[in-house]
Formats: sequence, structure tokens, C-alpha cells
Amino acid sequence: MLYNGSNVGSSTETPTAPGHAPLRAAVEGPVLLPDDIGYGQECRTFNLSRALTPAVVVGAASTRDVAAAVRHADRLGMPVAVRNQGHQMVLPTAEDALLITTNRLQEISLDSGRRTVRVGAGVTWAQVLAHTGRVGLAPIVGSAPHVGVVGYTLGGGLSPLLGRRLGYAADHVRWMEVVTADGAVREVTYESAPDLFWALLGGKGNFGVVTRIEFDVFPVPRFYGGGLWFRGEDMRPVLEAWRALTPALGEDTTTSFSVQRLPDVAALPEPLRGAFVLHIRLGHLGDGAEGARIAEPLRAAATPVLDTLAERPFAEIGEIHRDPVRAMPLVEAGFALREFSAATLDRFVELTGPDSGCPLKNVEVRALGGALDREPARPNAVSSRGTPYMTFAVGSGSPVQLRAASAFIGRYTRGMAPWRAPHHLVNFLSADDAPSEADVRDLYGAERYARLAALKRVYDPANMFRLNHNIRPAA
Repeated sequence: MLYNGSNVGSSTETPTAPGHAPLRAAVEGPVLLPDDIGYGQECRTFNLSRALTPAVVVGAASTRDVAAAVRHADRLGMPVAVRNQGHQMVLPTAEDALLITTNRLQEISLDSGRRTVRVGAGVTWAQVLAHTGRVGLAPIVGSAPHVGVVGYTLGGGLSPLLGRRLGYAADHVRWMEVVTADGAVREVTYESAPDLFWALLGGKGNFGVVTRIEFDVFPVPRFYGGGLWFRGEDMRPVLEAWRALTPALGEDTTTSFSVQRLPDVAALPEPLRGAFVLHIRLGHLGDGAEGARIAEPLRAAATPVLDTLAERPFAEIGEIHRDPVRAMPLVEAGFALREFSAATLDRFVELTGPDSGCPLKNVEVRALGGALDREPARPNAVSSRGTPYMTFAVGSGSPVQLRAASAFIGRYTRGMAPWRAPHHLVNFLSADDAPSEADVRDLYGAERYARLAALKRVYDPANMFRLNHNIRPAA
């Protein structure tokens, strides 16, 4: 099964086990076939409804292992998929592919004088925060610190706290080590290879396997933030207050909201167990008094059932969204919004509110803007600049519940179509959001996509790295 129906660089048959003997001899990490012990765990992803079944999986223990695996796949005409840490999705099931897993690449090096961090592709943001927090520095980490640094950054990297002031995580990358489709190990900077540097950051996995990355960190020891949860029945007045508040916010303040239908589990605080709630998230780069004043219109709109807004050390950035950390079966969809007007709010409440019949666990809207709209000093291919809002919907549960959730996601997507914007962030696409070349072109825009496709022809002419939201090599 080949994504987009492409057979560029593919073999007509899945290689047999003896064909992988040279690979076992060439790499230090495990090489696992479908019948081997450990294969299932090595292929496991955050979304348990999306099983990966590659022909062979290489648990890379070094950049040399990655290069050997890519060269092996090239000899056999196999596509290559990469599973980093966290939420990264490989498309579709990778059944004819060689899968490289990077969780063993665990280098972390902090240079507090230069304010930079260099990490291997298996490192999560939580691991980085443990180092940077001790010296009062902050990376542009996302809402879920348990995700991997590399996959997040190659897809742009959207922070719920630093983004509107500093831009995307991709905007602050200094250096990358990447294995390209020819098996070469390249050190890439904006100065040394500006085109490849540009394409890697935003092209998410289409141009090679990034094994190490270096990025800037910033002196942000503390922030004010957390969440306000309101009864779902109060969502209209609270969202009216949120909609009025958001356009006036400075770049030191970031906010989003989520309509949640939560499970009745002990891991949740008592007011949230089994509850239908509206979760307003707020992150502010200032003191508590100023942050509390910003939140006043929200608190005045209705009485929160839970209020966790407080001054915090930067390492507690995960408390803004409180994203789930355990893998689960999921269906999901995300897209950009050109506005969140009164009409948008009316339709949103109709689709997700108390009388909607919505079965989804989470439907969120994030306000973007600020530095997220500005081109960085070292340009990259991040496609969502100028997008004011984005939305993401998630359902989970049993197979029957997933089918119902999937159908409702279709209803939500159609219902919000009048406000849909074309250019979205690739990290928030699901496995089903960009199934065709035309859809991926729309994601990036015609001019950006044409440049990416031309560079794909240079660095991956056989489209080895195609099990993703694929950018096909230009003809």
C-alpha cells in the first residue's frame, strides 16, 4: 500500500526476511520483522487506532544506523517511514516500508552561555525542560511536553505561551543533522544549505531523517497561566467574552479554548469527572496581577467550576492545556479558520454545544497571530503564517464510538467550512486530512509547494520519504 497511489521507487514485492541479513549486520540497534518479539511495541504510535505494520523496523541506536537503514531501503526500492516520539503520525500503515524509530537517540546538550540546546531525535520536550528549567531558560515547547522535539519542530512547532511573542519553534533552529535519501549524513544550517534548511522546517519528514537538532532557548523562568473550566451550558456567554477579548491581547498573551466531554475517571479533578465543560486556556508572559486582569472578563461571564490560573515556573507549561499523555484510539481532524466572528460562534455552538449531540471528546480553537505571522530571520517552509485561528477536533473510544465520532467530525468540518482558511499547520493534520497531492498543495499554497516539490526532486527524486503528508517530486 503506497500513499497517494505512488509507485515511484517502489518494488513489486515485499522483501523476504533473508533480504534483510545485510541490514542486521550493518546496524547496532534492533532489526525486527513482523513475527519478531518486540516488533509491535517498536511500531506503536500514540493513536492506537492507526497500527503500523512495516515490512521491517530498525530501532536506530545512532545516526550511522539511520544512514545504513536508508541505504538498505534504497537498494531494495522500499519507502522509508520514521516514527519519532510523541504524537507523530506515519501514513498510512507503512506495510511495505522500512520503519525507522528514533527513540534511542537520546543526546541532550545545553549551552547556557549561547542559550542553545542540541538534542537527538528521541528526546522529548519534558526531558529538555528538566535541563533548561534549572538555569531559567525556556524552549518554544508546545502544549504537550511529552511529545518529541524533532517531529514537533519539523512541522512548525506551535507554543501555547511563547508563540505569539517569538514565533514557531522552527523559526529558532540553528543546525540540523539529517540523513537524506541517498544515505548521506549532512549537517545543515541556513548558511551552509539554505534551500534544504528551508524545506526541512515545515516540510515535516519529506526530505530526510533528522537525527539531531540545535535550537535557541530564551530567558523565561516563569509565567502566569493555566485554565478556567466552565459548565458546557455556559459556553455561549463565556465564548462571547473570549471572542471580544482575543483581538485586543498583546503578544505576551496566548489563549485558546476547548469544548470537552470528559470520561468519568479518577485521574481527573472531581469537578471534571464525566463532565461536559468549556476549557479556556491562558498563558501570559507577565506577573500574576496583570494576568488576572486579562482573565477578568472571562471570570465575569460565568462561574468557573475549576480555576487553575496561577504564577508558575516555565517547566509547568503543560498545565495550560493538560493534554492527555496516554496512548488511545483516536479519530481527529484539524483546519485553519479565517475568523472567529459572531456568525462563526453561532455555528460553533450549534455544532458542539449542549443541544448538538456532539460525541467528540475535544473540539478546540486556538488564537494565533503576533510573531506567528512574521517571517523569521532564517526563513523556513512553515505554511500557516497569517492564519488567525485554527481548530482541532478529536474523538476516542471503542470501535463503535470511533465510527460515530468520525461521522461527527465530518459534520463539524462541513459546518465550519464557510470560515475555513487554506493554509494550515502540518502538525495539526490527521492521517485523513490531506489524502491527495492537491490537498497538500492547498496546505502550503501554490508558490511554496512548487518550491518544495522542486527541492524534493533534488533531495528525494524517487519519493522514498512518502509515508506522510507527501510532497511529490516535481516532474
